[in-house]
Amino acid sequence: MEHKKTYYQRIIETPRGPLTIEGPVTADTLKKLKFHDGLVAFRIPEKQHKALIQISDLPEGRIIIAREEDTIVGYVTYLYPDPLERWSEGKMEDLIELGAIEVIREYRGASVGKNLLQVAMLDEFMENYIIITTEYYWHWDLKGSGLNVWEYRKMMERMMSAGGLEWYATDDPEICSHPANCLMARIGKNVSTESIQRFDQLRFMNRYMY
Repeated sequence: MEHKKTYYQRIIETPRGPLTIEGPVTADTLKKLKFHDGLVAFRIPEKQHKALIQISDLPEGRIIIAREEDTIVGYVTYLYPDPLERWSEGKMEDLIELGAIEVIREYRGASVGKNLLQVAMLDEFMENYIIITTEYYWHWDLKGSGLNVWEYRKMMERMMSAGGLEWYATDDPEICSHPANCLMARIGKNVSTESIQRFDQLRFMNRYMY
């Protein structure tokens, strides 16, 4: 499968001034930009910056960023699921994962996350994918946000819906380990019936155990 990527850009106004939302960005672009030290949700900023550069070099990898001048203050990643997760077991070329989304605290509440997702979906080629995201409450910044786990879950659902993702049922043990965890997905209009059926099989791999 040839993964075609078309660059889009959007300028949004925030209480802190204008932000550039753009992507998919290349590894060369990411190398030239600074990475805000408040982006700490997944690993230390320096390592996460390197991870984004590596993802952008993958054939299917997409990085959309929120940029304040020459500093990255938010991002969303798209790539194939981790080989250790069930979502990779179908070996589906047209299933990619929204692996991470993060915005520094200073810009939260300014619809930056929604705009990151919307800019990602401006590319018509995204209609060729099933896009999934697995939401686990232990990745959420409950302390920093002041929200409880259910309030944060509702916030994440609203944000993901801006990118067209909806809640899907699954028997995945890790997702089922806490009721706040969830699977969300967006099935592109060009995805085949066969791929949708394979995705359904991945969602319910344990159905015959009951």
